[in-house]
Amino acid sequence: MAKLPTQFGPELQRLRRAKERTQEELARAVGYHKSYISRMENGRVAISPELAQSLDEALGAGGALMSLVPSPARRPAQGLVSLPPSTQWFVGRFRELAQLTSFLHDKSRANICLVTGMAGVGKTALALEAAWKSVCSFADGTLQLDFGAHTPGVPELSEYDALGTLLRLLNVHSEDIPVDRAGRIALYQDSMRGRRMVIILNNVGSAAQVKALLPAESGCRLIITSRNRLISLDEAVQIPLAELTQEEAVMLFRATAGPRTEGVAAPLLAHIVDFCGRLPLALRITAARFGLNTQWTLQAFAQSFAEDMPRIEAINDGDRSVAGALAMSFDELRETDRRLFALLALYPTREIPLSSIAALSGVTLGQARNSLDRLCEANLVSYETADRVVMHDLVREFACDKALTGLATSDHDAALLRLLDHNLVLAEACGRLIDPHRHRPLTAETSAHLRTEISDRALALDWFHTEWPALVELCKTAAVRGFHRRCWQLAFALRDYFFVAKLWAQWIETHQAAVRSARAAGADDVLAVALNSLGIAHVDQGDFASAVGHYEEALRLFRHLGDEHGQTSALSNLAWASFYLGDYESALRELQLALASYRKLGNLRNAAITLRAIVLAETELADYRDAVERGQEALTEFQRLDLPLDIVMSLNCIAWAYFNWGAFDAAADYYRQAKELAEDSGSRYETVRALTGLGNVAAASERFQEALAEWARADSLQQSLEPTVIGEARLRSWMQQPGQIVEVTDGRQSH
Repeated sequence: MAKLPTQFGPELQRLRRAKERTQEELARAVGYHKSYISRMENGRVAISPELAQSLDEALGAGGALMSLVPSPARRPAQGLVSLPPSTQWFVGRFRELAQLTSFLHDKSRANICLVTGMAGVGKTALALEAAWKSVCSFADGTLQLDFGAHTPGVPELSEYDALGTLLRLLNVHSEDIPVDRAGRIALYQDSMRGRRMVIILNNVGSAAQVKALLPAESGCRLIITSRNRLISLDEAVQIPLAELTQEEAVMLFRATAGPRTEGVAAPLLAHIVDFCGRLPLALRITAARFGLNTQWTLQAFAQSFAEDMPRIEAINDGDRSVAGALAMSFDELRETDRRLFALLALYPTREIPLSSIAALSGVTLGQARNSLDRLCEANLVSYETADRVVMHDLVREFACDKALTGLATSDHDAALLRLLDHNLVLAEACGRLIDPHRHRPLTAETSAHLRTEISDRALALDWFHTEWPALVELCKTAAVRGFHRRCWQLAFALRDYFFVAKLWAQWIETHQAAVRSARAAGADDVLAVALNSLGIAHVDQGDFASAVGHYEEALRLFRHLGDEHGQTSALSNLAWASFYLGDYESALRELQLALASYRKLGNLRNAAITLRAIVLAETELADYRDAVERGQEALTEFQRLDLPLDIVMSLNCIAWAYFNWGAFDAAADYYRQAKELAEDSGSRYETVRALTGLGNVAAASERFQEALAEWARADSLQQSLEPTVIGEARLRSWMQQPGQIVEVTDGRQSH
């Protein structure tokens, strides 16, 4: 961070002009004369911290101006300054530094500030930076006392001894310090009377250590740093610290590692600071290790660092380690909280819902919350919302490497099974809300006592949107751990959401795990369903060869099992593949057979889906009238079944048939209906398809600006369409080639 006083004036002028403020307007805002503003901008006057704060607030600079006020070159004539030096590598933290500086200078606020955060997040560095910047404003002294609550090998300072140390620093002779606690407290408060001081109580473990040290004197300011929340200090100004931003972390690493980082590519630096969890302590340790060998390039260092050990162990320079710092916080937990902390490492993502935490630990929601509150107080986790906590990546690795190993494998398995069953119930329930009529031959066996409060399709989509990354990892973990039934059940439940969201890669990933589990368990019925579903995802990505292979194996298994519905489904999927491979006559024949079979089996939804496929086949064969009629028949059935997404897909298919028929007005009308309903049903994919179709209609009608506008709206949704699967995307790509002139005659395009 820049500290030269000559930088303050130009930055003040730049910020003032950026805010379109005149010198006179700024002068009125801070209570100074216009000429003084001019002298400040030209670097001809000294800037006090109080004035810098006023200017910073007037210009909404978020602490940027305050950060440029230099630390004093000398201590004040009166009073003792016993602060250790602030780090030369302090960077960023503009908002928090502004908060702390404001606390020091605002007499209307409480005179206690609590700076909290996890181990290694930079609490002490922030407190010292703010104190040094304000040292000239506190004529009676600026002191620091380290309680050593989280310092390995250092005995923790007691309240009684702290009082004695402070009294001596306040020039009380040792023989005059009372031996009893009450006497020390009374003398301490009396010695503080009338003073204007800053006292930093660093590394505090509990509120009981410092309550007697809270000054009654309003002119004094007390800064407490702690890994614990110290919630009983409820009158204190609270400044919680999180990890640095990526930009700040890169700045700190560069500053600490020195000139050898100059010219290094940004992605490499981003990788290193993310490896360090963007924690200041981890960044400084890693930079120090890099500096040990001057022959190392940063690229070579990044490749070799932590090759043979967990990341949490690698961030260690002999004197400092993140693991050691976290171990002290962990060791102070009660036994039940240690167990919960360890089990949290089983959850695959950093954000963890409260309901899953209760499932992991096998306790009630209330009991889980009580334990979580204590973990939050120790800054080992933090609340993201009222019902979700976040566990920092390095903390999670520590929990996995150090805490989880203390539990028996049977405890791990039992917790993981509870977690899987809990999420299976939710995923199954949400999947049924998203697609209530989908054929489900293998329904999850769930415990009767597990229930979900998710009651409608919108909430179900929201739940999946938030939870699917964790569910994918849990599905794969279940396969690896041999919990095969849970693996394939979770994969099948996720399919409903993945179809709507078009998350093909995740669909394939989970179904490949389901295939492995089915083969391992010898469950041919499951294997057939998984392969059939896996093929659908491959088709929609344009990988027809893989899809056909999966469909054919599924068909053989269904025939062996005597599963008529499964056979029809596999044959229908093969017909879709024939269509996408351009064999429209074969596709139409096979689809008509599948339609008859679905109707015989009474599966009206799949029959309607097959009708929709027939619409596309007849369109390619120029049977437009029949195609529109089949489309209307499918639409009516989906409306009767109340399936919003299928209704949208049918509207788009009818629009496509009309477009190829040359009935542009009818096509545009159906695309507009599809667009509106797609937005309501939460399908970005079908929205983009409808917008693309509207652009195609406009281009074919020679309304080229309108076409570009519709295509731009489609692009803004950032949802790609596979041209080999979606005709609208294929046609748009052709239309946008330079020099193409679109003509539509009897349903066929030419140029």
